[in-house]
Amino acid sequence: MASLPSVAVNGNLKLDQEFRKHPTSFLPSERSTNVSYQKSHTVTTLNGSSEPKSLDFREALSMIREGEHVESTYYVPVLQECIDKNSASEAKNVHAHIIKTGTHQDLFVSTFLVNVYAKCGNMENARKVFDNLPKRNVISWTSLMTGYVHSSQPEVAIHVFQEMLEAGAYPTNYTLGIVLNACSSLQSVNLGKQLHAYSIKYQIDFDTSIGNSLCSLYSKCGSLESAVKAFKKIEEKNVISWTATISACGDNGEAIRGLKFFTEMLSEGIEPNEYTLTSVLSLCCLMLSLDVGTQVHSLSIKLGYELNLPIRNSIMYLYLKCGLINEARELFNGMGAISLVTWNAMIAGHAQIMDLAEDDLSAYQSGTEALNIFLKLNRSGLKPDLFTFSSILTICSGLVALQQGEQIHAQTIKSGFLSDRVVGTALVNMYNKCGSIEKASKAFVEMSTRTLISWTTMIAGFAQHGKTQQALQLFEDMRIAGVRPNQVTFVSVLSACSQAGMVNEALGFFEMMKKDYRIKPVLDHFACLIDMYVRLGRLEEAFALVKKMDPAPNEFIWSILVAGCRSHGNFELGFYAAEKLLELKPKDTETYVFLLNMYLSAGRWKDVSKVRKMMKEEKLGKLRDWSWISIKDKVFSFKPNDKSHPYSADTHKFVESLIDQVKSLGYESLESLEVIDEDEEQTLSYTAYHSERLAIAFGLLNTPNAAPIRVVKSLIMCRDCHNFVKFLSTLTGREIVIRDSKRLHKFVNGTCSCGDFGGHL
Repeated sequence: MASLPSVAVNGNLKLDQEFRKHPTSFLPSERSTNVSYQKSHTVTTLNGSSEPKSLDFREALSMIREGEHVESTYYVPVLQECIDKNSASEAKNVHAHIIKTGTHQDLFVSTFLVNVYAKCGNMENARKVFDNLPKRNVISWTSLMTGYVHSSQPEVAIHVFQEMLEAGAYPTNYTLGIVLNACSSLQSVNLGKQLHAYSIKYQIDFDTSIGNSLCSLYSKCGSLESAVKAFKKIEEKNVISWTATISACGDNGEAIRGLKFFTEMLSEGIEPNEYTLTSVLSLCCLMLSLDVGTQVHSLSIKLGYELNLPIRNSIMYLYLKCGLINEARELFNGMGAISLVTWNAMIAGHAQIMDLAEDDLSAYQSGTEALNIFLKLNRSGLKPDLFTFSSILTICSGLVALQQGEQIHAQTIKSGFLSDRVVGTALVNMYNKCGSIEKASKAFVEMSTRTLISWTTMIAGFAQHGKTQQALQLFEDMRIAGVRPNQVTFVSVLSACSQAGMVNEALGFFEMMKKDYRIKPVLDHFACLIDMYVRLGRLEEAFALVKKMDPAPNEFIWSILVAGCRSHGNFELGFYAAEKLLELKPKDTETYVFLLNMYLSAGRWKDVSKVRKMMKEEKLGKLRDWSWISIKDKVFSFKPNDKSHPYSADTHKFVESLIDQVKSLGYESLESLEVIDEDEEQTLSYTAYHSERLAIAFGLLNTPNAAPIRVVKSLIMCRDCHNFVKFLSTLTGREIVIRDSKRLHKFVNGTCSCGDFGGHL
């Protein structure tokens, strides 16, 4: 978006004190201009209202065609019809006739013509008519500004407002509301505050239209308190006022407060409209509040909105986010004509379910269903838009579904949506998450414009794939391009340094973040530094950082320390870290099983009993070790020692063969005392048939020789499987990508992108 000229943002508005002398709705001259016509004909005012007319469209058209003498008022019903039909071409025809009869000299007709072109979106003609007006009044100025705002040209609207002030015209309250809407679109809070100050100075900030616009402006600029203050100043609050405030609360992350406003609105007897109800349902989605959502659903039916599409979409999306898939599907199937918005809500809802799923298996099932819905959308005849592509690419990322992602990539090129920044960024992220860093880099380079999220996504991709130098170079390129990094960007930069063991560089970036960019470190930043020290075996420094960090370490940081201490043989520090981890009472079953196995291997039976007791008290479910692989648009899933699989005999036999072959390269299998997830009994566990090995073996048997293998695993890879796959990548010459529950592992020629951190676990 073009930047706003300094005169509009920083200059002082020349709002004449003479404004006090004029009414705040319309100036006397404008009122008298319209009065003769208002007695017998319809006038469309700036707020869209109309008065009864005695001359309808057909009568007016007949008089224009047949009459020798054409009254200027005859044109208004005809022009109104152009607005109703949103037909700029018909407006041009009427305009030509107006010029032919010389009626263009009539101020009222020409002003109305500006309004017609503006409402039909033809701003070029609206401006031409405006420039040729015999006299300009506040209605013509405001009509032109309104047109520019509605045509997504808010900066031009503000320029017109400046022209109006310099011409000595006085704005009405409606004019100020339109300019405030332009400020909202530009998020120009400075100019908005000047207009707010002006409205306070002349005591019109109580006006409904101004208050509504101020509420919207402050909300979009992230100032909820200012938005609420503007709302409370409104003397006559209408449904738009309440809806703007409720939406402001949702946009600024205060859903409960928004629901309180909704309750207050109902208690004051204000009936909500469809926009209010969809805003409230959005709050319910943020809170995952199914109870309130169902009450709002009932209210919408009572008010006659049962078949309202936006409300049904919002309810369906709420059901999806709350895990009520069958209820959402029932609503979806019950819709006669399904709009693209509905398809998008269904796909985005399944993407949300993937994020909120309790385990990777549930997430996989939701993602697969979303891909099926996308396929049905393509068959329906509707064309996906940028929201569709963004959601479905995110789903492909979660599923590591590279083949489907590539097909969608081709579809975005064909449809022209690839140039959109959101779609481009989602594409980069998809290739990163699927382990194809080369294609991710190519997609990033081909983006015509890049946002902070685009840069950060690509830096994170390089970091995840162990390409530290590329990540740091891209970070410098971003800074040179004038893009300011945020918290997430520095997490990616520190992660890249961690994997490469670049201590001095990491500490340098950490200080840069604090001093140069005034960013306060959060847990993720400290986790990267601690991960770095642990990888290098510098455990004392890792624990020293933990002691002085603010905020206090979380489960993830203590888990890193436990894994590092176990890997480097420092059991004293490891047991200390384990105690700290247990104090936090983690909700993750995998964490408890990891600690349990550590205590088992050390023979600390009292601690084993303690962990078992905590697991029962927390009512944790059993671990489910699943892996799956996608081949030719079909997904095949495996669990440990799975003999029920139709291909199990060949797959197990091939795994045994692979183990024998990699032993010749130096692989040594590990046997350990572990907990078996099915019965929670300790036993000497041989890892040969862990789920990811079966999935990899099946992939090797059923894909071309050079094809990469991509597997998703529901749990963290164990040390033995990590070592096995390293040797296997050397043996087969294949690229093997495994996404486990914690990170991406890309094995190529005996090395892993995680920097062998998987060997710690």
